[in-house]
Amino acid sequence: MKKITTALALLLLSLPIYAFQNFDDVQIEIIPVNKNVYMLKGAGGNIGLLTGEDGLFMIDDQFAPLSEKIINKLRSLSQKPVRFVVNTHHHGDHTGGNAKFKEQGALLFAHANVRKRLESNEENSAQDLPVITFDESVNFHINDNDIMVVHVQNAHTDGDVLVYFPQSNVLHTGDTFFNGMFPYIDLKSGGSIDGDIKAAKTGLSIINENTKIIPGHGDIASYSDYEAYMKMLEKIKLNIQESIDSGRTEDEIVADESLTSEFFTDKETEENFINGPKIRQTFYNDLKNNPGN
Repeated sequence: MKKITTALALLLLSLPIYAFQNFDDVQIEIIPVNKNVYMLKGAGGNIGLLTGEDGLFMIDDQFAPLSEKIINKLRSLSQKPVRFVVNTHHHGDHTGGNAKFKEQGALLFAHANVRKRLESNEENSAQDLPVITFDESVNFHINDNDIMVVHVQNAHTDGDVLVYFPQSNVLHTGDTFFNGMFPYIDLKSGGSIDGDIKAAKTGLSIINENTKIIPGHGDIASYSDYEAYMKMLEKIKLNIQESIDSGRTEDEIVADESLTSEFFTDKETEENFINGPKIRQTFYNDLKNNPGN
């Protein structure tokens, strides 16, 4: 069972991002995905990277203290500069390196809500903010790929995007897909159960059975992994909704492991930031507050 890192857990608990985290021992790992697309793992969200003669196209940039390590690791792949960085959403484990990469000359892109949420955080400066924003979609034509960046509404947050490399046949989902674990759906930042399900359906409609998928967290995934994730969300939603409709209390639903154990037991997830009780609480909160979805 894969575990979300301490760094992400601290972020999601809304504590100061770097207050208790030591990044000195974090190693940046490059994992080939397909053709000229790679995944970088370190601490926080998975980074996507497209290489080529036109320069580097990067998806997300993890935490600020890791920026120099990431830059050094990139040089082992290419001496070309990072020309574009796309943020899949606003969380600091995906946007913490924005200022450093902007300083290095990269142009930052994101959905309009990502800029708004970063701007509302007093700890961020203008250097942390995306330079170009969009509402629905934007396309890039670089390194022999016609890259599609597509907004999916109210999924993990209200600013999520999927990034698809059609010629390389790779999809980066951001945190709309957590592979091998229960997801974190940030209801306070505009996320929703239905939105996360719709995001997965959108992603599946774009790709094919041979597509390699870079999730926001977890290992590189397949079409079947992604489809199983979507079906998990649908089944948990059904289970929780039926429990609400039958008149069960919040405490009863949150405590009932059988509602989610078909996928991961409470024992398997007890050390994860999103464990069994937390995912049941998230589904309960969203379905109770948004009846009829």
